[in-house]
Parts: sequence; structure tokens; C-alpha cells
Amino acid sequence: MNSKIIANGILRALGILLAITLILFFLYKIQVVIVYIAIAAVISLIGRPIVLFLRRKLKFNNTIAVVVTMVFFIGLLIGLIGMFIPLIADQGQKLSLLNLQQLESNVENLYQQIVTYFEFNNIDVEQSIKDSNLLSKLDFSLIPNFFNGLISGLGSFSIGLFSVLFISFFFLKDSRLFEDGIMTFVPKGNEMRSKRSFTKIKDLLSRYFVGLILQIFILFVIYTIVLLIFGIDNAVVIAFLCALINLVPYVGPIVSGFLMLLLSMSSNLGESFSLVILPKTTYVMIGFIAAQLIDNFFSQPFIFSKSVKSHPLEIFLIIIIAGILFGVVGMIVAIPAYTAIKVILKEFLSEYKVVNKLTKGL
Repeated sequence: MNSKIIANGILRALGILLAITLILFFLYKIQVVIVYIAIAAVISLIGRPIVLFLRRKLKFNNTIAVVVTMVFFIGLLIGLIGMFIPLIADQGQKLSLLNLQQLESNVENLYQQIVTYFEFNNIDVEQSIKDSNLLSKLDFSLIPNFFNGLISGLGSFSIGLFSVLFISFFFLKDSRLFEDGIMTFVPKGNEMRSKRSFTKIKDLLSRYFVGLILQIFILFVIYTIVLLIFGIDNAVVIAFLCALINLVPYVGPIVSGFLMLLLSMSSNLGESFSLVILPKTTYVMIGFIAAQLIDNFFSQPFIFSKSVKSHPLEIFLIIIIAGILFGVVGMIVAIPAYTAIKVILKEFLSEYKVVNKLTKGL
């Protein structure tokens, strides 16, 4: 009898492991669909305040309000794509993408100007650069190859865009669709608390994503003013791109700073390094640093404290831990995931002192 019970237990355990393995394999295979759903959920959270405004203030029908919101998002996307086309065309022309020899000549000319400038300041960088064989390692054919790959990827992007917009429309139209899907996995007896948690999470995350848009807008305005003052071509597009990259915590500002430095220099490629390129690039980077200080000490603390009701130090530690554990993706999803966890803890484990302390203000 005991041997039969043990055998049944082993078979049950093997069955559970097999089922978990199959589920994980299935999720791995449909990871693209999961990404589409996640992006659509974010878009629906951003669009939720717009839909509510149209329904409550302007008395729009729910379907019409959703359609207007989706048209707004599509128009915004088309406008953004239209903004980036001149930047790509202009940078392509200035970098001589269709003439690799001219591109190499321009870069080497800039290199010689930089070396000459530092020689006047008794700094010998030429030997260091020669020792590293930097110019010999540069493969200028990577640039047109990159754009060819970009064009070939437009087909997949179009399919993904249509899928995200389609899913977003129904998430906005039936705001309970995603909630009902999750509620099917909630054990009996926890339905009411789960619904309250879900509603609270939606409200907080909607405010958080709207706050991120405000953060991007503030950086965008500052970057645009700086770039326009110093006559950088395509200032609006460069400013928006650099502001958008700042969405990645801590890593984003470094990447956007390097991108702004590169685009500021390339916009004046062919000009004198000491008289034009260096002064303009220096002033632009000073403006970039000033914008980052405003964002770090004013914009972000205000957004985090008002939207997800968390202390800036608390947010900082969570982002760092998530980055160590899961990399850049973890840093991006750290705040939304942490906010959801806090709401669930408050709803289900509020009797514990540490939970009350952690979720104070929610």
C-alpha cells in the first residue's frame, strides 16, 4: 500500500513538472505575443485618462471615446515618424552614407583636427590612438548595412504595430477585459480583494505613465532650447530622441548624452574643430548636464512621489536591485512591478507591521 502511494506521488510530481515545463516552453514560443500584450497594456493605461475625460467631461460614447483616443495615438505616431525622416536623411547626407570613401575622409579629417588641437595644448593623443588602431578597426560599411537591416525589419515592425494597436483598442474599449482574464486564475474567496487591488494598480500606473510623458516633455523642451540656441540642425528631433531614451533609468541618460554629443558633432562635420565643433559641442553638453540635474532633482522626485507614492530613495534602491538581477529590462519594469506588488501586499497582508510601513500612503 505504501509503495503504491509513493509511486502515485512520484507520478503526480513528474506530471506537475512536465506540465510546468510545457507551460514555460509555450510561453517562450509566444514571447512576441506577450510583448505585444504588455505594450498594449501600457498604451491602454496611458490612454485611460483620455478616455475617462472624453466620457465624463465631454459625454462621449465609450466606443467613440476609444476611437478618438486611438486616432490621437496613431496621429502622434505618424507625426513622430515624420519628424525622424528629415533627421535620417540629413545625417545620411552629412555622413555620406552612399559614399564610404567620402565618409572615411571626413572622419579622418576630423581626427586630424582633434589631434592638432590637442597638440597646441601639449597633449599627445595621436600616439595613443595609433597604438589602439582605432581608425583601422572602424568598418564604415556597417552604416549602410545597418540601414539595410532597418528597412528589412519594417515588415515585422508593421505586423507588430498593427497587433499592438488592435489589442490596445479592445483593452481601452473593454477596460475589464485584461482584469477578467487575470481573475480566472484567482482562487475563490479572494475575488473582491483582487478586484480592489487591480483597480488601484490601474489608477497608480496610469498616473505613473502620464508622469513619464510629462518628464519626457520637460527634457524635450530643455534639450530643444539648448540645441536651437547653438544652431544644431534637426534640434527638435534630436531633443525628442534623447528625451525618449531617458526612459531607461540611469543607463538612458548616458546613452542619450553620447547620442547628443555624436549628433552635435556630426551636424557640423567639415567645419573647424577648434572654432566650431568643440565650442558648440561643449555648450550643448553643458546644457544637457543642466537638464539632467533638473530632471534628477526636481522632475523625477515629484513624479514618483505623486504617481506611485514611493520615496525617491526607495525607488532608487528598487531600480538598482532590478538592474543587477534582470539588466536593463529589469530597470525599465522595476517601478510598475514594485507598485503592483505594494498594492497587492497592502490588500492581502495589511496585518503585518512591515507591510503597513512599506505601503503607507497607498
